[in-house]
Amino acid sequence: MDRWRGRVALVTGASVGIGAAVAVELVRHGMKVVGCARDVAKIQKLAAECQSAGHPGVLVPFKCDLTKEEEILSMFAAIKEQQKGVDVCINNAGLGHPERLLNGKTGSWKNIIDVNVLALSICTREAYQSMKERNVDDGHIININSICGHQVIPFADLHFYTATKYAVTALTEGLRQELRAENTHIRATSISPGLVATEFISRASSNNPDEVAALYATRKSLQTKDIASAVTYVLSAPPHVQIGELLLEAIQEAAFVAPATPGPGLSSH
Repeated sequence: MDRWRGRVALVTGASVGIGAAVAVELVRHGMKVVGCARDVAKIQKLAAECQSAGHPGVLVPFKCDLTKEEEILSMFAAIKEQQKGVDVCINNAGLGHPERLLNGKTGSWKNIIDVNVLALSICTREAYQSMKERNVDDGHIININSICGHQVIPFADLHFYTATKYAVTALTEGLRQELRAENTHIRATSISPGLVATEFISRASSNNPDEVAALYATRKSLQTKDIASAVTYVLSAPPHVQIGELLLEAIQEAAFVAPATPGPGLSSH
């Protein structure tokens, strides 16, 4: 990670969960990290903790509603003015609503698409343009995907979410192909975790808290620090190495028994 020291990374959805863990880990490695979310107060708290810990990098909180393109564009303009531009873009922000295909609310579906697909695509476009105009040829765009981007799990509350994660898989591969066509060494990676210990399942599922607790009791889950480590692993690869897809699952111990009802194996932002 030495070559990234002092470079600028954008982490979306950096207030909690995977995004917060990734942002702190990059600061620990000496990067200037712009962490964005709607709840900027939580990122401000993280920034203060990073400073108190004496990490060599810095976390810059930025309030941004990723469902609004004008706010995303304003954020990139501010990064250009204050930090010159983005060298690493980590598209972490993602959400799910418990809206099934047979009776879900259209507004909720649109909200999921706005964050999981459109915001990711806008941030990717703007990050690439930032790199191109500064002749940055070693940048990296990392999409935090999900196991749900590779298989449809029998968990109806998350079927629409799953569709957006399949889109992320396709968008990442499409991005790699376009970068190759541009003859650039900017890399693109999809990181697809299984079940992660965050609040995502509680928010995205209509299951009651006891059922969610039972899911975690019967399946070993990844920790947010595991995904943060995956990000630094990908960034640490030699410049000529392209890690296109990285799938992560927790190893299930013999003491963990499978739940009677299949639970979601998905990333939890």
